[in-house]
Amino acid sequence: MISNQILQDTVTGIKSITRVELCVMDTEGKILATTMRGMEEYEDEVVKFSESAADSQVIRGFQFFKVYDENELEYVILAKGDAEDVYMIGKMATFQIQNLLVAYKERFDKDNFIKNLLLDNLLLVDIYNRAKKLHIETDVKRIVFIIETKTEKDTNALETVRTLFSSKTKDFITAVDEKNIILVKEIKPSETYEDMRKTAKVIVDMLNTEAMSSVNVAYGTIVNEIKEVSRSYKEAKLALDVGKIFYSDRKIIAYSNLGIGRLIYQLPLPLCKMFIKEIFDGKSPDEFDEETLTTINKFFENSLNVSETSRQLYIHRNTLVYRLDKLQKSTGLDLRVFEDAITFKIALMVVKYMKYMESLEY
Repeated sequence: MISNQILQDTVTGIKSITRVELCVMDTEGKILATTMRGMEEYEDEVVKFSESAADSQVIRGFQFFKVYDENELEYVILAKGDAEDVYMIGKMATFQIQNLLVAYKERFDKDNFIKNLLLDNLLLVDIYNRAKKLHIETDVKRIVFIIETKTEKDTNALETVRTLFSSKTKDFITAVDEKNIILVKEIKPSETYEDMRKTAKVIVDMLNTEAMSSVNVAYGTIVNEIKEVSRSYKEAKLALDVGKIFYSDRKIIAYSNLGIGRLIYQLPLPLCKMFIKEIFDGKSPDEFDEETLTTINKFFENSLNVSETSRQLYIHRNTLVYRLDKLQKSTGLDLRVFEDAITFKIALMVVKYMKYMESLEY
């Protein structure tokens, strides 16, 4: 169904060129768009005309026309003016609105197809049959971006994304829930993941400046066929979830860069609890004071380099060594030993994951 605003813009545009007054009503005589006042009194005539076999008719000085959508009566147009060619102008308005119906229906059908494709609601044979019917290429490279907004139903963000990719007629923008905008982007054979990162950055920057929206963007891997688009969507969704836990300081998350976070995210909670209990004897590695946690994180950032870590923390090397020795006594892990450092790093990430999952339960 075409919006009333689109209908109003259409009849207003035709009137400005032809000086013919126009009114669009539904089959029950309700006014949807008009350039004239007092059209409510023609409700009965519209209902009777709708029920008649005629496609056009002159009634009470108005030229009446029917607008069909696949053989189903959708609108009635009333035209009136001094020009001799009122009939032709009314016919022109009828064709224009009929073309709008076709365009909007195709857009809706494509949107519906993409949503079902993303959610794995289509059989393989249906994917290719519907894609062919909708003139969507099946064997081109595509990737799925998920743009998560802070507020539900952020129409400004949605319109900004649509405007940003309006010239890309082979890209699809849709939504399957209240907070996420989904971009299914067709990409050239020469484009790389670095280009995808740049696209994500453009989205973040544009929404921040144009729509005043703070967003997170995640994207999956590049797929070669339309049947694989749902996989890229699932990867982007996973990247978004994993990013919230382990990389909360990042605005852009790529599935291919999730690292060990992706593995930890798929571990069952009982196994995580068992791991923490075995390694730390029931203690939690996030119970250390702020100074100790800062030291640990900075030590990891500098690839276990004692000299560089002490320099960046503005402390003496011996002070850092003392802190690491103290940590070793309380945990049994020496962060200067690669294997112990790996264990501790994973433990910190596991605890983050456990806390996140527990927060979802409340």
